[in-house]
Amino acid sequence: MSVSSSSSVTHHLVNHYSKYCQRIILETDPLFVQLVYFLSLSLLGFCLLLVTEPRPNYVDKPSNMDLFFMSVSAATTSSMSVVEMEFFSNNQLLILTFLMFVGSDIFVSIVGLQCSISKLRRKRKNENQVDDHLHETEMGVIKEIGDPENWKTEDVYQIASNHLRYNAIRFLGLVVIAYFLVAHLLGFILIPIYLSIFPNINNLLKSKRLSPFTFVVFTTVSSFTNCGFIPVNENMIVFKKNSGLLLILIPQILFGYTLYPPCLRFCIWFAGKFVKKAEAKYLLETPSQEICYFHWLSARHSTFLTLTVFGFLLIQFAMFYSMEWNSEGLSELDNYERIIGVLFVIVNTRYAGETILDLWNIAPAIWVLFVFLM
Repeated sequence: MSVSSSSSVTHHLVNHYSKYCQRIILETDPLFVQLVYFLSLSLLGFCLLLVTEPRPNYVDKPSNMDLFFMSVSAATTSSMSVVEMEFFSNNQLLILTFLMFVGSDIFVSIVGLQCSISKLRRKRKNENQVDDHLHETEMGVIKEIGDPENWKTEDVYQIASNHLRYNAIRFLGLVVIAYFLVAHLLGFILIPIYLSIFPNINNLLKSKRLSPFTFVVFTTVSSFTNCGFIPVNENMIVFKKNSGLLLILIPQILFGYTLYPPCLRFCIWFAGKFVKKAEAKYLLETPSQEICYFHWLSARHSTFLTLTVFGFLLIQFAMFYSMEWNSEGLSELDNYERIIGVLFVIVNTRYAGETILDLWNIAPAIWVLFVFLM
């Protein structure tokens, strides 16, 4: 058998297998698919953590169950830890970063959105297509090429509407992917710039045998996915005087979770000004339940969500300012550093879980407030 024929057979088998797997995924209950996804991801992370070497000379070696728990915690971005973060080597921290990245809420939603797009694509193939007879489709305005008497008007409009819906949801999928990647890219760029300006952080990382690259990637992914892991045992306490670093992470935390739907709606509106105007207009004017994307909210709901987020943050800030401004944990900071530090704490209390304070030292009333708002 020639090399070209062997390659052709292999390519055919790969295509056949991929279509078979795609058909199984599309026809299976989404809840079961997610269950299998997270179990497989957790097992993969556990195996990778098990075969890679931890940091040398670490006294308390965790059990296999502890490693599996950390894998599950990273894959589900729950940020519960039973192992000190400085136990993990740089390679193991990158494994946890991968688990947080592919287990994050937005990444999983991207996978679900792509499945919805695949279902719509299969549905379109089973319909009578009139694409060759349509020159332009834009919000119910159809210009036909060919003899319009060959088609019933309602059929033309229905197929054209399905065509526009498919293009709009596919456009939404591209914007979500771009949003997800660009947000991480900003962290990958801004944090190294800050580290270059303030070399004291590099000295701290060096003392902990932690690669600056690993710290940047791990912290960015953990903050944006709202996992809350930080690759040092003290969490962000050792960085509480680094207000610039905290200011970089605060938007990452907010835009990666609660403010994601309003930001996504803004991105669609902004992109519609330059490209895909018909698709953007369709998305912005169509009821959210028809878009097949859980994070796509109406303009009204997005506005209420934004006001609620900043309203709760304002309440928390006022309460924390009145009761903990002169607390022991903030005593080393000047007024500017305290403002940024308090803002970082209240943002993380509701979302990621990173902290610059020892929570045991704050007033019980603040605990109650945090529990209520969480």
